[in-house]
Amino acid sequence: MESIYVLEPGTYLRRDGETLKVVKGGECIDSIPAGGLKRLMLVGYVSLTGAVLDFLIRRRVETIFVTPTGRFRARLFLDEHRHVSLRKSQYLALTREDRTLKAARRIVSGKLRNMADFLRLRAGTYDDNTLKIDALKLRSMAVHAEEAKGMDIVRGVEGAGSRVYFSTFSRLLRNDGFAFNGRNRRPPRDPVNAMLSFVYTLLTNEVLSAISICGLDPYLGALHETSYGRPSLACDLVEEYRSFMGDRLVLGLINKKMIRPEDFIIRENAPKSFLDEEDMKARRPVEMKPAVARTFIAAYEEMMHRSIHYPPLNKSITYRWLILNQVRRFGDSLESPDGAYEPFSWRN
Repeated sequence: MESIYVLEPGTYLRRDGETLKVVKGGECIDSIPAGGLKRLMLVGYVSLTGAVLDFLIRRRVETIFVTPTGRFRARLFLDEHRHVSLRKSQYLALTREDRTLKAARRIVSGKLRNMADFLRLRAGTYDDNTLKIDALKLRSMAVHAEEAKGMDIVRGVEGAGSRVYFSTFSRLLRNDGFAFNGRNRRPPRDPVNAMLSFVYTLLTNEVLSAISICGLDPYLGALHETSYGRPSLACDLVEEYRSFMGDRLVLGLINKKMIRPEDFIIRENAPKSFLDEEDMKARRPVEMKPAVARTFIAAYEEMMHRSIHYPPLNKSITYRWLILNQVRRFGDSLESPDGAYEPFSWRN
């Protein structure tokens, strides 16, 4: 048991010996044994007692807090890494314009290539010429990103590529119960966008965990500018997984009809802005019901345990180990004279 998710709204955690009890309305609805627990994700507004917090710290359990809409809130960050030389290399490399530009080029070109290959494969499956054309556009943009002369151009190409990708994303849906009219977030305004935001948050937290294990600073990246409270490096390194892991999971659940429109609460005429988290919780445009959230998490965990061939090691590893190894490779690139990081190519 590595990861546990608490999804039931209105619950709190209470310690009972070496077990955590999930309590709602005065009744224990579930229990979490401590043995083997490495990560605890609390989705929504789950309360902790002081004894539970002390328990999690002593047990070195990484604890992540996520809003009901899937937005990252906070993390119990247990940082005792001693790899000072690696962080020193990170600070030296990512404060140099040439090294930052080189890393950002690689990250964006890798993201766009993976998007292109994802569309190309679906184009073949669906015999859709529009998807083929958009895949070629993204391939061309990936080349442009690799040759960009400045960060503004790199970010501009990344934004343009994302617009092309999401402009054709609706063609990937094969379930008439769901529609996609463009990417929106903070908060998402329809079920498809809600699921995309949720899975992207889960993947970003996977990358954050790998960054912590490897000893890098999650707040200093290349593509995403440094901003207070934003884990810029995690935002950078999650890009290569969005299409083949995040989008493929969401599309699979929708197209196989494992998730239905009635699994969501839709609020008509929802506001575009909110006073605070409580206001958003009460009036957000779309909300996953607890049952579908559990289905989503189960499918996500099943995906993370799948295996894929990993050329750098010439063996098959799970998706979770893939992310960890890619973060290690990024760390190695920071200590390398040429600083050449290679995002994972899902064509392999």
